[in-house]
Amino acid sequence: MTTPEPADRVLARASLAEGDPTGWFDRLYTAAARGEAEVPWTRGRPNADLAAWVRPGEGRRALVVGSALGDDAELLAAHGWAVTAFDVAPTAVAAARDRFPRSDVDYVVADLLHPPGEWRHAFDLVVEIINIQAMPRGFRAAAVKSLASFLAPGGTAIVSEVAEENMDMAHWQGPPWPFSRAEIESVAQDGVRLVSLDTIHDGARYWATFTR
Repeated sequence: MTTPEPADRVLARASLAEGDPTGWFDRLYTAAARGEAEVPWTRGRPNADLAAWVRPGEGRRALVVGSALGDDAELLAAHGWAVTAFDVAPTAVAAARDRFPRSDVDYVVADLLHPPGEWRHAFDLVVEIINIQAMPRGFRAAAVKSLASFLAPGGTAIVSEVAEENMDMAHWQGPPWPFSRAEIESVAQDGVRLVSLDTIHDGARYWATFTR
């Protein structure tokens, strides 16, 4: 008996065939809301690595990229950050607002490939955890450029993605599409510089910090 292909891969393939690298996210969240699929990156709790790292925000501005159902954004807000959290999927943004109706987080629908101009150099903390890896490499440079642009002078960006170092990339089928070390380092552009780059979870993921 064959195992059904995960819904995220089926939907991603169809979306990419249409030339749309991000449309499948909303389709996946919509299917999950109907009980027809699972969103593999949602756990109902904040990312454990971010929870271990989090610092007091003291009212500074934070941006959560690909905020999904809101767990990471709420973690930062609870630690005093003024959080903007965005997702390209309207269904995900609506679900996050429903989950946290009294939240101080500003949940918005936005596209990393075409972000609002007012976000340039606007955030003291930028958090990107396993989102850009869900887009094929052909869109990666544009996504990373946008990511770097969000960071304010003196701020911190956290970037964590699946690492390709221990993967059999010759037979890999995404999503996700793992990052090379050079691709992680490429966030250091437009005045942004790398502070640290580590592998975590027995080499399965990169955890990098940047500043401007």
